[in-house]
Amino acid sequence: MAMTRIRVGLLPSTMFIAGTAPVPKIKDPESGTLATDRDTGEFLHTLTVFLMEEGRAEQMKLTVPESGLPDGLQPGTPVRVTDLFATPWARIFNGQLSEGVAYRAAKVELAAVAK
Repeated sequence: MAMTRIRVGLLPSTMFIAGTAPVPKIKDPESGTLATDRDTGEFLHTLTVFLMEEGRAEQMKLTVPESGLPDGLQPGTPVRVTDLFATPWARIFNGQLSEGVAYRAAKVELAAVAK
């Protein structure tokens, strides 16, 4: 069954700040196997960003392919997020329903800070 991917539309005034440095995404915690992109085989990383828009801030966990990450990305750095998609998900674990939204971006770039 194909998963629904929804392109996230952003306002021109939307800003992002990196909340964490990127870390490799783990596919299987028991074996330590790293997650890879299904189409390209490229390793995936996760990082937390803060989306700031119209006077509010939202914390988001993003998945980004390794080639889409800039060198020197540190917490607190303003960034630009390219091709942001949301994928709703749900699963039953130990008899309990868990649900959420997974966010995936093609690229995260360092943003120039206006002076």
